[in-house]
Amino acid sequence: MSITLHDEPGAPDLDVVDSGLGRSNDEAAPLHEVRPLACFLRDVDGRVHGGAVGRRWGPCCELQQLWVEPALRRQGLGARLVHAFEGLARKHGCTIAYLETLSFQAPSLYRSLGYVTVHEHAVFPHGIVRHLMVHALACTPQAADQVPQ
Repeated sequence: MSITLHDEPGAPDLDVVDSGLGRSNDEAAPLHEVRPLACFLRDVDGRVHGGAVGRRWGPCCELQQLWVEPALRRQGLGARLVHAFEGLARKHGCTIAYLETLSFQAPSLYRSLGYVTVHEHAVFPHGIVRHLMVHALACTPQAADQVPQ
């Protein structure tokens, strides 16, 4: 056996590692139960101008991506998307939400919505900090369409 080093690994090699890890993970945990969650900000023509995308597994949901078109920022739309995402997660029985965000992204928005930083990792260049944040979701199910305006 030998170890080869690659600054730009090829897709076939990456696929072997990814599928091998996937099989190992499937043997260790019921990851087939993980389901996607998403909500989108659309205009009257149905065009997407933002979204909250993640996944759920049992009582946990992970908000993986939050994005609002730059021209529409600072209008509360990101908060509305997070609330909608959490509402949908609650409908599926989720009681805890978590996310990772970088210091130049939206940690202050998430704090204002009740998320708490449980870990900070400050080893990135340019002073960038990675935050792992969690938020307990209300036990009362809330319909995803009952989003604050």
